[in-house]
Amino acid sequence: MGSASFAARVALVVSAVSLISPAVAEESITDKLGGWFGFGKSSTPPADGSNPAGPPAEVDCPTVAVRQGAATLSITEPGAEAGPMTTRYQVSIGQMARDCAALGGMMTMKVGVEGRVLLGPAGSPGQVDIPLRMAVVQEGPNPKTVLSKFYKLAVSIPPGQTAVPFMHVEQDLSFPMPRGGDLDAYIVYVGFDPMSLSTKPERKPRPKKK
Repeated sequence: MGSASFAARVALVVSAVSLISPAVAEESITDKLGGWFGFGKSSTPPADGSNPAGPPAEVDCPTVAVRQGAATLSITEPGAEAGPMTTRYQVSIGQMARDCAALGGMMTMKVGVEGRVLLGPAGSPGQVDIPLRMAVVQEGPNPKTVLSKFYKLAVSIPPGQTAVPFMHVEQDLSFPMPRGGDLDAYIVYVGFDPMSLSTKPERKPRPKKK
């Protein structure tokens, strides 16, 4: 596989990602994979009024967006300088969808992400670990991270294939319902987080022997 053809394929994937608006992406992936979600985009209380603590007739659902600079991920050979010929895998986020329900002062979101893994010149069939993060952020003069979750997705590329899709659905992205109209400032950011994949948890120092 030549570097020129691989670069062209990567450019095509990146341009396709950049052309997808959040609204169009959500509608498209929901149409294709409608079975993902068990409740609608806005939830309503029972008609008999038996659930006074339930959500209102219309529930605003925070927007889902790809964090700037985190839509694509290039995985290179360990210790090699990043470049077209040292790329093992090129990963990209394609489409997203979200669903919301409010109950008991809590907002619960289901967020789905669909993407693609492209085999690079230095890659080979096998398992690829994809570092994905979802973060609920309250935007404003001083942005505040409300909730953040990291996922290590294992994607397998079978022999004879150069590209495979991947999909992840977070079933329970829950946070306290903000007051007033603050929910309008909430955004769910999705993106690749390779630093978290390589970060090892700190070991607690052993207690000194007396």
